[in-house]
Amino acid sequence: MKKYASLLSILLITAVIYWSFSDMKPSVNSKKTASETEFSLNSALVHLKKISQKTHYVGSQEHKVVQNYIVNELKKLGLNPEIQQQVAVNSKWLAATNTENILAKIKGTHTGKALLLLTHYDSSPHSSLGASDAGSGVVTILEGLRAFLANNKQPKNDIIILISDAEELGLLGAKAFVDTHPWAKEVGLVLNFEARGSGGPSYMLMETNGKNGKLLSEFIKAKPNYPVASSLMYSIYKKLPNDTDLTVFRENANINGFNFAFIGDHFDYHTAQDSYERLDRETLLHQADYFTTMLNYFAYSDLQNLESNQDLVYVNFPFIKLLSYPFSWIFPMLIIAIILFIGLLILGIALNKITLKGLLKGGIPFLVSLLLCGGVSFGFWKLLLVIHPQYQDILHGFTYNGYLYISAVVFLNLWILLKIYSPFYKDEKPINLLIVPIFIWLIINFYVWKYLQGAGFFIIPVLSALLILTIAIFRNLNRKFTPFLFTILSIPTLYIFAPLVKMFPVGLGLKSLFISAVFIVLLFGLLTPIFIRKKATNRLRKTAGYLTFLCIGLATYNSGFSVDHKKPNSLVYVQNSNTKTAYFGTYNNVLDSYTKQIFNKNDTIAETETTSTTSKYNTRFKKYKKTVFKNISTAVITIQTDTIIAHQRHIELLITPQRKINKLEFRTKNKVTFNQLKINGVFLEKVPFSTRKGAFLTYSFGNLDSKLALSFSVKKESNLEIVLKEISYDLLSNLQFDLQPRTAEMMPMPFVTNDAIICIQEINL
Repeated sequence: MKKYASLLSILLITAVIYWSFSDMKPSVNSKKTASETEFSLNSALVHLKKISQKTHYVGSQEHKVVQNYIVNELKKLGLNPEIQQQVAVNSKWLAATNTENILAKIKGTHTGKALLLLTHYDSSPHSSLGASDAGSGVVTILEGLRAFLANNKQPKNDIIILISDAEELGLLGAKAFVDTHPWAKEVGLVLNFEARGSGGPSYMLMETNGKNGKLLSEFIKAKPNYPVASSLMYSIYKKLPNDTDLTVFRENANINGFNFAFIGDHFDYHTAQDSYERLDRETLLHQADYFTTMLNYFAYSDLQNLESNQDLVYVNFPFIKLLSYPFSWIFPMLIIAIILFIGLLILGIALNKITLKGLLKGGIPFLVSLLLCGGVSFGFWKLLLVIHPQYQDILHGFTYNGYLYISAVVFLNLWILLKIYSPFYKDEKPINLLIVPIFIWLIINFYVWKYLQGAGFFIIPVLSALLILTIAIFRNLNRKFTPFLFTILSIPTLYIFAPLVKMFPVGLGLKSLFISAVFIVLLFGLLTPIFIRKKATNRLRKTAGYLTFLCIGLATYNSGFSVDHKKPNSLVYVQNSNTKTAYFGTYNNVLDSYTKQIFNKNDTIAETETTSTTSKYNTRFKKYKKTVFKNISTAVITIQTDTIIAHQRHIELLITPQRKINKLEFRTKNKVTFNQLKINGVFLEKVPFSTRKGAFLTYSFGNLDSKLALSFSVKKESNLEIVLKEISYDLLSNLQFDLQPRTAEMMPMPFVTNDAIICIQEINL
């Protein structure tokens, strides 16, 4: 029966891992027909198909088409939508535009704080279709509101709908609303729907300047059917520079809220493949579940005071959905765990179940595995970049075959672990192998308590392991069903941590595969008593080895590009109107038929600071080649004011483009401190500020813009050398260029200025 116990343990581990993932989002029921008062997936998809046919970034013709469609759909719901037009300037991103927010309100029966439903309707410049980001949010709100209003029940709280503009340009629509619209003062809570991919579960992330206790309690009371959340993400998110519309509400108005965002299929993020066809239907249903449960609860609950005096640890947990407890419990739980560990260690030694030599020797495979698996996984990605240099052109770092690489790393690390541990299983009592992993976990939990309390649930695996250690001390480990019992006790550990192994490389890119490896080793260290049978362990190791090769083989076979997995590439024409010179640039490391019409492998980089443009990953041209000067029309710059008042030089410029421009980027060639900066009548808030040879403003032209009025003040002795870049996304449509279009297996590279004409001129002041 022993061999069946081992088999049952492995099957149970596999089942729990599958369970932890299947619990994270709903499945599509093709047979179910939604009632009038329920969210209809089919109706939402009708909306999505219509608003994601073309890219609709700020300033594009389709941007207005999508805006009109949303406004008309809100009118069909009996609402009176309005357009808030407002120039907005983001001091953090040094970005500005003329925003056009879509607003509507449902009146409640009581006076009090309002619930705000938030998403954005602009797509990322310049090629993204925006089906997921954030068309999914738009259709979730439209169809969710229809179902809500079909109940013919007036909410207690006012409900404000804000479908913001220019989120992709620097959260500018949200800023315009928070800073200037009177409704902003009425808001008590925000529900924001976002996307950073085209599939996967939707994660709940809170935004609060205070503590999360009240927000989490209210979230649980709303009873979402598929809550996916952890305080680890909450704590990390608070430490990172946040970048959703909801951040503006928290930072500028101290308004709390929830982000609901999915990150799966990250390879579609901000690309031409963010399409209606590729959006995961289950993911859209997950967003809908959050929307309907949250709306039906918060429309009738008290939003006056959602502040709290305590933070809570929370994490997905078997059967109860979300386990939570106060941060104040972290230290006592750690102390209890340490006392139990020391007590069990002493007792185990006294009963001759643990030996000092045995536990020291038993720690060797764990520590070696930790270093080896982490190093191998880090090197694995570096090696892949050498073997497949085209991966460097996927700027966010998650390849189309990325899930296969994650699987390969999981199986590879499992093979390494079983290989390293194999001789120690023969020479050591399995109980000795458990001591050092528990000790390391206790050290990790000490640092969690000290620096990252949102990871307070890391104590749960320790408590499970201590229970296993207790049983191991008082029972014979070789009893046939003891490993299976240990597997049952490890269910919470597996359920909590298995999704994290996948989440980090998906969200942060495959460069973080080593983080997954560290988690795998940490988990395996606590599960060592389960793998005590030599034959079963050998079979499992061989299986892991075969699966490693299988996954790598499949990933290699799928490492190329296709119609469904398009290759990102780029061409940009750069014209310097002062020197009468021009260049072509590309961000690609690996050339293809599209980029080879300009470049060859012998071309080298010759880029200067003034030719680069701002981008998310600070990407520079990889190749840069001189070409014919086309004499593209540049903007007329009129100096309307240039005067000195009290040691300050005040300058007002009027920039009038002579062609269709998408954005203007202003840079300084030397260090300048601006004491005032005003863009189309709106002041930059955080002044004075200094810039060193960098962009100090990016202004994106909206559909209502024809020129830009820019005024600023500097010290009178300042050396002003300003470079203006006029950027238009019309390289492929401009008749002065004879460029062959991309094939069906290609798409514009996202996150950079692409398919663009950049005209540079210096402003002489």
